[in-house]
Amino acid sequence: MRRNLICLGQRFVAVLILAIGLSAYGCKDTVSISEDVQVPLSSLTVTPGTLQPAFFSNTTSYIVDVSTTVSSVTVKASPKDSTTTMTINGVDSKPGQGRPVPLSPSGTTTNITIVLTNQNGIESTYDIVVRKVANNLSALSVNPGPLVPAFAASTLSYQVDVGSGVTSVTVVATKADPRAVMSGSVNAGPGVATGKAPISLDGPGTSKEISITVAVPNGEAKIYTITVNRAASSDNSLSALTVTANNVVQPLAPDFNASTLGYTVNVANTVDQVTVAATKSDLNAVMQIGSVTVPAGTASGSAPNIPLGGPGTQTVVSISVTAQSGGAPKTYTITVNRAAPASDNTLSALTVSPGILVPDFAPSTTTYSVDVPNSVDSVTVSATKADPNAVMSGDVTAGTGVATGQETFPLVPLFPRTVSITVTAPNGESKIYTITITRALL
Repeated sequence: MRRNLICLGQRFVAVLILAIGLSAYGCKDTVSISEDVQVPLSSLTVTPGTLQPAFFSNTTSYIVDVSTTVSSVTVKASPKDSTTTMTINGVDSKPGQGRPVPLSPSGTTTNITIVLTNQNGIESTYDIVVRKVANNLSALSVNPGPLVPAFAASTLSYQVDVGSGVTSVTVVATKADPRAVMSGSVNAGPGVATGKAPISLDGPGTSKEISITVAVPNGEAKIYTITVNRAASSDNSLSALTVTANNVVQPLAPDFNASTLGYTVNVANTVDQVTVAATKSDLNAVMQIGSVTVPAGTASGSAPNIPLGGPGTQTVVSISVTAQSGGAPKTYTITVNRAAPASDNTLSALTVSPGILVPDFAPSTTTYSVDVPNSVDSVTVSATKADPNAVMSGDVTAGTGVATGQETFPLVPLFPRTVSITVTAPNGESKIYTITITRALL
């Protein structure tokens, strides 16, 4: 009695497992499961195709899905008892020998019946339903689109052209037969008719291939491909522009704006070179700064140490940007104005010690006199340039960058001493200051 209970429990578990498997597979057709098939098979296959559920000797009903292109299947079965006779669709068949069965040319299903008869005349029947499943799409769209050519179920290759600013597309595909399996870029399992997926595109000027496979479960597949061509960018603008002199950024006039092409930069007359740096709006554009080329794929570049003309001259620097899509470049220009040399050739201070200048010092007054008593045998003359970059020469000297010069002069009674100071501005213009110093006799 205990053994019988164990056997019944094992059979119940087997039936439960098969039922769970069928539910998971999504098969809604009736599958017959017997606890004890009196005349069982030991093996069963259908080619092409896969039994649903997997073969089990006590399972007597199966489904096989094949492509609509399949015209026949081969059934191969073997009874557990070698003395058992077998027919497939009424035709006597030998164990393990394949029996071709033509499929219905017009309908979507074909029934196959296997009858087993033992020596006692007891029969068992296994039923197989072969279903033709379409492995094509019934609808396909890409947004933004359109598809070229227009969608047709028999057309497998398509093309879509989008603008350079489009970074992704959405693909929607519907299977002609929901029992098919859709995979690849867009997915939809058995029983689900439509799949939808966003597809990220690569950069402007590139192509992205989208592949959708529609297959009979475990069988023949059809592959649809869509090539999405993203247009090359037509952006030939700058996003930033700077001019640097002596490591100091110089102001642009007007302030930078991508749509403004002409600029002016004013630098001191001492600046003899500048560095121009620029950034492209589109990484894929090609930029030329003077003689420096910034290729596609590099956002920014600079042309260092661009030589300027002499003081008082203009130097024009051009920056051209050619879009990825080609065409005429956009050219930005910077006119660098180097200041003219300074013209200040005056003194800002002049003293004689001891002594008093007559008249009082004024930068525009160039002639002075100084009377000192007999006790003074020397005087010190100190002069300061208004422009440190001027050159002071003559009796009192100071080079470029040195503001003040100073010299001491011995004096002789009754013999006036004339001190001459020449101030030469950076532009070459000179002015001469003279001081006549007289030492009294007594």
